[in-house]
Amino acid sequence: MRAVLDVNVIISGLLSPLGNAAQLLKAWERGEFELIASAALLDELARALDYPKLRRYISEQEAQRVLQWLTESATVVGDPAGPPPVRSNDPGDDYLIALAASRQAHLVSGDKHLLELGGQIPVVEPALFLKTLIERQADTSA
Repeated sequence: MRAVLDVNVIISGLLSPLGNAAQLLKAWERGEFELIASAALLDELARALDYPKLRRYISEQEAQRVLQWLTESATVVGDPAGPPPVRSNDPGDDYLIALAASRQAHLVSGDKHLLELGGQIPVVEPALFLKTLIERQADTSA
């Protein structure tokens, strides 16, 4: 199973180590799904981690470690050249839709603009994707 984690999910996982987003990052580390990233996603994450409001919680060194970890451990692919199969009300999110679609991956986000597209693309919030992973593991061990 493949997934693209929206930047908001990654940051949430860093800020709240007991939350669903953090559990997803741990599941990825255990090899329970393939994390897909791209240059655009990593650039957006780098910009977000540099925001002054986040700098209070995530040091510059920690931000660099996270970026290196994702760059070295995720499946980093080229950004899709074509348009997404559907468009978000927030055009800044369209690259995530295109990335997930190009790699036949689930898009995991807490962004309401993206979640509204749930009937058109495989987009879910972190709790639901985590539940899917748990059920999948239960099915394979049964």
